[in-house]
Amino acid sequence: MSDQSFSEVFTDALHGRPTVVHGLDQEPTLLPMHLWRRPADADDLRLVDLCSGPTLDVGCGPGRMTEALAAAGHETLGIDVVEAAVHLTRQRGVSALRHDVFERVPSEGEWETALLADGNVGIGGDPVALLTRVSRLLAPGGRAVVELEGPGIAMRDGWAVLEGAAGRSRPFRWAHVGVDDVEHVAARAGLAVERVCPVGHRWVAVLTVATP
Repeated sequence: MSDQSFSEVFTDALHGRPTVVHGLDQEPTLLPMHLWRRPADADDLRLVDLCSGPTLDVGCGPGRMTEALAAAGHETLGIDVVEAAVHLTRQRGVSALRHDVFERVPSEGEWETALLADGNVGIGGDPVALLTRVSRLLAPGGRAVVELEGPGIAMRDGWAVLEGAAGRSRPFRWAHVGVDDVEHVAARAGLAVERVCPVGHRWVAVLTVATP
């Protein structure tokens, strides 16, 4: 099977085809697309409760969090590099753009919250670079709400590959950040940890722009 782009293989996953991730764990990991495509559950809504004001959903995927943010009264925009994900988000009746977070974003510097759910702190494989970029998207006093790995899970980064029935993606960079490392990572990105808390079986940090 020939290599395909990340977007091609991820699109197959969005359409319900089983897809696994190779590279960062000892064993292949199944993408939990059935969880990402469903409506927001109670734990998702607790993440929404941590958001304030206009919120940018970074790596929105099929849009459940963007939809939940809008339902809670937030002005919100989902961004994702995969066109099929943007299409599914728009089908939920909310705004989304095909966009790379490292490119200029609408209302840059004006968002009160940036949400990185579902491990999206790993985008690009360099969490410090990503969070530094996110801090520049935020208004003064803004926050990043970041889903993390749990205690005892070391930070790791490297090359990953998606594999589905139609083929494998070309390698892409990804990272995992756990609660044990978030303070160090946030500080290097110019952010302060306001709090870290469990959300059901998940963990989340609220990061704010550090003051001198």
